[in-house]
Amino acid sequence: MVIKNRNGQMKIQQMAFMLIAVTILFTLVGLFIIKIVFSGVQESAESLRERDALLLVSKMANSPEFSCGKSLGDSRVNCVDMDKAMALSGNIGKYSDFWGVEGIEIRRIFPEGNNVKCNLDNYPDCNEIEFLSSDTGTGVSNFVALCRKDKTDGIVQEKCEIGKIIVNYDG
Repeated sequence: MVIKNRNGQMKIQQMAFMLIAVTILFTLVGLFIIKIVFSGVQESAESLRERDALLLVSKMANSPEFSCGKSLGDSRVNCVDMDKAMALSGNIGKYSDFWGVEGIEIRRIFPEGNNVKCNLDNYPDCNEIEFLSSDTGTGVSNFVALCRKDKTDGIVQEKCEIGKIIVNYDG
């Protein structure tokens, strides 16, 4: 008859349980460290998204389709040629996927007036041009100069007003 050493079996079981406990402990510590390291990633991603949206708005205001360019004398930054914008608003179907945004809108802020949507009949006595309509997405805006050619007493002059361009993007 063979007598088994129960004391040795007990030590092996204790060692197995200790290895499992140490593994679980290191796993929990690792998860805690990962959570601390990646806690700032979401804020950083949101900050980058916001910065990209602001750059997108500036890029749109300075794109050839909107910018004043040299049509009003010298080259300007964040200047929207309202005559170009009105021409573009009639053909916006061709550009619907060009910029990769949900909505584009230009609003005149100063001088103040009634909120009248622009069309070819009431231009320039209007305040708002809506290119792509969207109620979804995140709206980001930037102040721009809204310039156009105006004829007063037979003299063609440059007239600039303060406005903002609003871009809705999916983000």
